Formats: sequence, C-alpha cells, structure tokens
Amino acid sequence: MLIKRTHQHSPRHGSVVESLAGQAGGLDRRSFLRKSGLAGGALAALGALPVGSVRKAEAAMAGPLTAGATIRKNICTHCAVGCTVTAEVLNGVWIGQEPSWDSPINRGSHCAKGASVRELVHSERRLRYPMKLVNGQWTRVSWDSAINEIGDKLQAVREKSGPDSVYWLGSAKMTNEGAYLFRKLGAFWGTNNTDHQARICHSTTVTGVANTWGYGAMTNSYNDIRNAKTQVILGGNPAEAHPVSLQHLLEGKELQKANFIVIDPRLTRTAAHATEYVRMRPGTDIPVLYGMMWHILQNGWEDKEFIRQRVYGFDDIKKEVEKWPPEEVERVTGIPGEQLKRVAKMFATEKPATLIWAMGQTQKTVGTANVRASCIALLMTGNVGKAGAGANIFRGHDNVQGATDVGLDIVTLPFYYGLAEGAWKHWSRVWEVDYDFLKSRFDSKQIMETPGIPLTRWFEAVTLPKDQVAQKDNVKAVFVQGHASNSITRIPESLKGLKALELLVIADPHPTTWASLSVEAGRKDGVYILPVATQFECKGSRVASNRSLQWGEQIVKPIFESKDDLEVIYLMAKKLGFGDQMFKKIKVENNLPEAEDVLREMNRGSWSTGYCGQSPERLKAHMKNQAKFDMLSMRAPKDDPEVGGDYYGLPWPCWGSPEVKHPGTPLLYNTNLNVMDGGGTFRPRFGIEREEKLPDGTTRKVSLLADGSYSLGSGIQDGYPEFTLASLKKLGWDTELTEAEMAVINKINPANPDTVSWALDLSGGIQRVALAHGCVPYGNGKARMNAFGLPDPIPVHREPIYTPRVDLVAKYPTLPDAKQFRMPNIGFSVQKAAVEKGIAKQFPLILSSGRLVEYEGGGEETRTNPWLAELQQDMFIEINPADAAERGVKDGGWVWVTGAENNSRAKMKALVTERVGKGVAWMPFHFGGWFAGKDLRGNYPKGTDPIVLGESANTITTYGYDPATGMQEPKVTLCQIAAA
Repeated sequence: MLIKRTHQHSPRHGSVVESLAGQAGGLDRRSFLRKSGLAGGALAALGALPVGSVRKAEAAMAGPLTAGATIRKNICTHCAVGCTVTAEVLNGVWIGQEPSWDSPINRGSHCAKGASVRELVHSERRLRYPMKLVNGQWTRVSWDSAINEIGDKLQAVREKSGPDSVYWLGSAKMTNEGAYLFRKLGAFWGTNNTDHQARICHSTTVTGVANTWGYGAMTNSYNDIRNAKTQVILGGNPAEAHPVSLQHLLEGKELQKANFIVIDPRLTRTAAHATEYVRMRPGTDIPVLYGMMWHILQNGWEDKEFIRQRVYGFDDIKKEVEKWPPEEVERVTGIPGEQLKRVAKMFATEKPATLIWAMGQTQKTVGTANVRASCIALLMTGNVGKAGAGANIFRGHDNVQGATDVGLDIVTLPFYYGLAEGAWKHWSRVWEVDYDFLKSRFDSKQIMETPGIPLTRWFEAVTLPKDQVAQKDNVKAVFVQGHASNSITRIPESLKGLKALELLVIADPHPTTWASLSVEAGRKDGVYILPVATQFECKGSRVASNRSLQWGEQIVKPIFESKDDLEVIYLMAKKLGFGDQMFKKIKVENNLPEAEDVLREMNRGSWSTGYCGQSPERLKAHMKNQAKFDMLSMRAPKDDPEVGGDYYGLPWPCWGSPEVKHPGTPLLYNTNLNVMDGGGTFRPRFGIEREEKLPDGTTRKVSLLADGSYSLGSGIQDGYPEFTLASLKKLGWDTELTEAEMAVINKINPANPDTVSWALDLSGGIQRVALAHGCVPYGNGKARMNAFGLPDPIPVHREPIYTPRVDLVAKYPTLPDAKQFRMPNIGFSVQKAAVEKGIAKQFPLILSSGRLVEYEGGGEETRTNPWLAELQQDMFIEINPADAAERGVKDGGWVWVTGAENNSRAKMKALVTERVGKGVAWMPFHFGGWFAGKDLRGNYPKGTDPIVLGESANTITTYGYDPATGMQEPKVTLCQIAAA
C-alpha cells in the first residue's frame, strides 16, 4: 500500500548520476557526501540507480578531509533524537559534514534533513538584516534602530495596557541557555505569557506523565528500546518523524525477535515494518487502551506485586476499565476484539514491553487523558522502571524537552518549580535580585502566580472582548523568536489577531508565515523582522528526548547581520531597562552573554529536576569522548579519567553539584540500581497520604508512599517522603552537613530552616547527604493511576469536538465549558452546535495531520532547503480510493478541501491511497505560503520566500483545547474534499 516512486529519469537526476558514474574509479562515500554537502536530492537520485551501478564500498581515511581544517560538533536541529553533526571548517567556512560515527545515538546515520543541515547556514534565502513593514513594503533598518523602536513600542504598550499585554513566544529551536533566558526575560518584564512549541506537541505528555509518576519526560531511551520484547507504537510514526531512531527500534526487533505492534488510523511507513498493524478510528486512544486493559484484567495478566508496592488508585481504574468490553471497544474504535486481545497478551506477558508515542496521542482535547491512560497500561503490567520497558515519548523539535525543562512555559518558572510565592523566592535567590522587585514588575501578586495564556490561543487573547480575558487588557503585541505561525490551528481566526495587533516582532533565520500572513491580514506597518542565527552558528546545550544533554560548538560565526538568540535577548533586556539585573551573574562580552555562564546559573537553581550536575565542562568532555560510551547501556567505562562511569549526556536527573559526579539517570524510576548508579523511585509529588471516602460515608487515610519497594542500596528500605533538613535531623544524618552548607540553609529560611528541602537548598548539601545513604532526594512514593486534581482524574473517553460519530456524543461528551488559562474554553458548546447543525453530514471525512520525513515543523526552514525541496514539492491530502471515487477525485489531481469552521478552504493535490481507511483523510502539516487557494509568495521580503509553498493544514483545523494544558486538536476534525 505504500507509494513507491517509479523509475522516471529526469534530465536533472540523470546528470547527477552520469557525473558521478563518469569519475575515474568512482567516488567514495565520504567524498560524495562532502561534495554534495550531504545533498538530499543527489542521495535520492542514487537510490534509483540500477543494481549494476553499485560497486563494493571502500573504507575511507579517518580524520579531517581537508588539510588545515578544524572539526567541530553540534546537534541536528530537526528532531529530538539528538544526532551529532560533525562539521569540517576551513577559514571560517563550513565545507564538509559527517554524521558522527562516534555518537552512541546516531552512530554514523543521518536522515534526509540531518544530511542537509549545512544548507541552513549557507542558504541564500536567509534573512540578511533587520526589516520593518512601512506602508506595506518591507524596508531595511539597522539593528540599533530596530531594537530602539521595538523597545519604545513595547514600553508604550506596557504603560497603557500592562505587562501581560505583550506575548513572548519563544522556541524549542533555542539552546537551553536561550530558552532559559527568554523565560527569564518574561519574568523580568512581568508576565507569565511566555510559551513555546511544547504547548502544541507534548504539553499534554508533560502534564499527564508528571501527574502519574513525577516527571514529565521519556522514561527510557531510543537505545534502550533495543532491550524490549514487545514494542507498541500508539500515536507515532518514527520512520518519518524520527528516522534515525528507527535503527534502534528495528535492530531491537530483529535481535530480540520482538513484537512490533503499530496502532494507527493510517498505514504509515512505520506500520510497514509491523508484525501486527491495528487500524483504529482517530480520536479513540483511550478506548483502545482500556480495551487492552480489559483483556489484561480478565486474564489476570496484570503485575499484582508491582501494583501493590508501587501504584495508587488501582481499584478506581478497574471500575472504568469494566465499562469497555470488546463489543463496546469495537463499536467505538473499529478494532476487532480478538485482535486487541492478541495485542494485550503480547504487551502484558512478553516483557519487557514499551509503549511509544508522539503527537498522535497528544494533539487532542483529551491529550492529557490519553497520555495518562498509556501510563496506566504500563503500570498495570509492571512495564516501568526497567530496561526495555517504559514510556518512550518521541519529542519533535531538537530542544523541545530542554526548553520545557528550563521553564519556557506559561505554568511554571524554570525546572518545574511552579508559580507560587516560594518558587519566585527561590529564583530571586538564584538570580540575586529582590523578590519585591520581581513582584513590582507584575500587575499584581495574584497575576504573578497565575498561569499565562497558551500560544494556541494568542489570537483570541487579542480579539475576544476585554472582559473575557482575565488580565488587565487584551494582548496588544507579540514578540515571537523561533516559532512558526502555521503550526497553530485555526489560521483564519489568527488572521484577525494579526490584523488587530499594535506590534508584531519576528526574530528568526527566516521570515516565516508570521510575515506572509500578517501582510495577507492587511497589515501595512507595525511588523519587524530580526535575523537570528541558526544553532550551528551558536554554542550551548540541548536535550534529546531521552533527557541527555549535549553541548553544541559554534561551527561558524553568524552570517550576514544575524545575531545569536542570547544577544537578541540581552539587547532587548538592556533596552527595556533591566539588563544589568537580569545578567548580574552572567558574563556578557560585546553584547553576547556567555553560554557557559548561563548554564552554570541554571545548575545553581535546578535542584528540583537534577540539572545541577551537568556543568559545561562535563558536557564538553562527553562530546569529546563520544566513542567511549557503550551503545546499548550508554555508559562509559568507570576507569576513564574524563567521563568514567557517566551515562552519555548525563540524562537528568543528574543529582548534586558537578563535584558529586552523579552519572545521570538513563532509566527513570529504576529500583534495580543504586541512586548513584542511575537508580530511582517514583516521586511522591502529591502528598504522602490521601483521605478517601468510603461507600458508607466514612473516610480512611491511604498512604501514597511505596510499600516495601526501594532502590538498591537505599538506607531507608520502604517508602519515604522528600528530604528536608527536618527529615535529616529525624534520621540523624544532619551532622553530615558541612558548616558552609548549613549556613546556606539557614540563610534560605532563617525563621524555620527545618522546612528547607532538597529542591530549595542552594548548597546542595541535603541532596549530597541523601545520595550518600542511597536515597533519592525527592522521596519514594507510589505512581498514581488516580491523578486527583486533573479534570479527569481517571481518564475518560470523550468524543472529539468535531466527530463523525454523533451517535456517541451523548454517552461520551467533551467536558463542560469552563474558564481555563485566563480564557473561556467553550468546547462543549461548539460540540453541541456541531451536532445540532449536522456538521458531520456536510463534512463527512475525518481529517488528521502529521509529519513527512523531508520537512519539519512549520516547514519554512526545510522548505527553503533546495535538497529537501526537491524531494517533496507539493502540498497534498491523502484520500482513500473509495472516497476518491465517490467524489470524482483523481490521483495527483487538484482538489479543494473545505473545513467545518470559518468557511475555510484550501487547494492542494490529492494522493489516492489505501494508507488511510475509508472516511479518513490525512495532510502533512509542514506547508505554508498559500492561503485559501492564493499564492502568498509576494508577501515575503524579496529573496526570502521558501522554495516550496503550499496550503497549511491548519487553515482547515478547528476549535478544541485540552482543559489541563490548552493543547489544540489538529489530529481529529472534519472536512470535505471536492475535485478542483
């Protein structure tokens, strides 16, 4: 069913093949890759060569390819696998590239995007200098003029409408240091309206997973999946979204003779490798998972001892699972009961088993509940906290995990400290600024401790009546640094927001669709574009999906007039009047903050998440010594003088100060190892006991601490709460604190130092002592099947806002309307109106969206790359042959796609394929530069338009937001398709 290119020979491809074949002795691999700049198009051409043209490979010489060249390492910017890019630099020019054979992650591999990253730096379509829109024309301005004018306009908006009227939209493309400073900039400006791409990809993962067992991140690693006996992929397509990860999945499949199960509405390229493919109706993840759990409980396949010792709320989940017998699951999902029973048995009995997901689960109004159900399935079968098991969550952008960790978020300060007064006081101590100064920057203490507005709804914060936005005034200005606008749903509505803004600032290597759509919205002025460098022109750390930190060297200096993210942030802070305070502990030279100093400041404050041990020096040593790390365990030999005993990238939590030499934590919650070898427990974040009501009206208190389970070598051989000075005293361990450590603890809370915890102790002493006794600083609790405090403490299936199954809405409605994140969420009213108006009859096709191997994110960067643009030149929609026949749609023909809101429509090509089932259509989400059939190429500054343009999938997507996070719902809506 998968489409294969036919053997067509264009003159362009033929010339490439002929030029290579005509060289004496052929061309070895290294020379070819170097000469092509790892050209995706040329690689594709080679793939079409007849077998007879392929000759035996010859080993190439190791080391620099050119005399006098320097080798520098950085990290690919196109997904979160964390592939190392080895660059060859001569006279300040990036002249060659290798996919880093020594990296234990990519092991000499690149996908098409990684293979072509050199073009990101060399691109002639990059922004060259700052520009502003004047009377509808893009006009060049100097950096000084741009910063001064932007700063003056921001101050004017602040004076009139308050600090919350400026929306700061950052990026998962930033380094940790850049994302951290951007969040810090928001704090010093006086707002929590600071967000980035995690909101629209894995905010529901972070919330769902953290509310289950402590931390919102992948529990294991790509490499560790090699240990799994059963791999279940539900809501992911790594073959296209994370191609290099697939080497670990497929080699593990072969070596372990593992089950490789793909559950997806679409027969993806990943599903082509499956030992079992299960087609489901989009938007029914929870019934699928409960259907599996029904069979597990019916057959006694659950891990009873694991549940007894380490899980809370099992009886509550059993009651919900009982509602999902095979007949109801098949009615809702379309999956036959016997097939799901077969999958359930493999998952529960052929262990270790891992559950892998990406945005297929997360991008829904029930995204948090979907993730929670996945975690519950893992807990029920004991598939957490061990090799080959766990929640393997594949993140999209290269630093979306890191940017989330460092607090570029509307709900927390850096490292998940939250927004309560204690969190602000902690960071005021780290930053060495007065808490009252930070408080004075906000409109009120209450708003200082209130989550901001999700980026998914920035335009409604502009256009809704003022009394519906719970802050001083509507959003009046947006400062966006590294985020695509076409990644956000409901583009027709966003155009209204773009038009109404008083100021829009776009800081990016490319103008992006913010620029083209702002012109389309009718703007003539009030828009600035600032050229920002790619991460290959900067240095700093980034975090792969597996929580490993990697340090990227600056390969070349920023081209044209581009500036490092850190410099742009510093210039804005200086202009806005708080540069000296914000950079008090950070070295700044020629307006550029020192990335290493920023990381050291993060180390000083990040005790809660264990970012405290990854100093710049340790990270650089890892990059230098990549070849020493074992591919499977990702650990270096203990006797190595530089990286001895470390796990690659020091995956967080890496406890204690760098001097403690914690090796990092490769597998979260693994009680089979000592904490100083990377072991851990579930984190008791939600108290140590809970009062439950019984059927007779009485109550009982139930412990939330582990029962008889503890990590290897633990000095406390049972569950225990988080460590504080008081708990050290109770254990008699406080005498091990040094005089200097006690002085810091007493300074944090002079009135009551006993309350100072492992997360607030800036000396690190409490952590150090706990570790010395084999204990995890945050305690040893139970994971929660019942996540009390969430909108649905027990996950509940709720039909998508726009569902074709209107017969199911009465039984499985979305949640009632409510005010969330300062704004009304009227999903219930929208769903009700859709049913009453018969929207499903007018728009009978389910529309989903996803990723292509050639492009990434909003696509402006990758569609500007000629090697990638050659591979995928047209926006398209996949439609089943039966649906196409009913509509007279031809394969490759132009069609109009219309959506359920705003009279939205988009023109694109049809791909008629059985990849999608009848009644389902699918689009890639990387395209932009067209709107409603209109080519917007002329809206870009001259020479900066992407090579490939196309309609955005989010022109058609519709209303729908997860109540716990504000996540949008681009994975399930309704549409109609007609031949153009």
